[in-house]
Amino acid sequence: MSRYEAASGTFQVVVDISSGNSFLPSFLEGSDTMFVGVGTVNAYVDFAHLSGDAVHVSDDRLSATITLDHAQLAAAALDVKQSYVYAQQQGLFTRINDFLNGNPNSQQALYELAQRNIQDAAGKSELTADAERNTKAMLVNLLQSLGFKAVTVTFGHPSTN
Repeated sequence: MSRYEAASGTFQVVVDISSGNSFLPSFLEGSDTMFVGVGTVNAYVDFAHLSGDAVHVSDDRLSATITLDHAQLAAAALDVKQSYVYAQQQGLFTRINDFLNGNPNSQQALYELAQRNIQDAAGKSELTADAERNTKAMLVNLLQSLGFKAVTVTFGHPSTN
């Protein structure tokens, strides 16, 4: 096992994108779109790069100490089925241009911004702390089931990958 997926969070963000030409009024050119993005972010602890000194077992094999890298966040995954345009206004020229160019529903920029905002929201949340707490509980339970009486799990510096 090289990576323990220890926690997952679902986040909802509101994205507001406006575009337009400052010379024409908004009812003629430009657009304003409010998009609600829903997505998940997983937090994990990477076991792949553990060094040999990350695990210390006592001579009597009754206690163990494990030092791990801090939990990390995986890339946000936008759920396009749950995400939606909340409100959209387009100027007349913008609607005509989109219709003629055959791209009336281009929402790629909204998806990308929503995904970045979901990632940011996860970074500000307690998701990595939850992942570390869950990883510690899993390892303590595993090692105690193998006969260890005292198990210490600590988290050191994040990996440099």
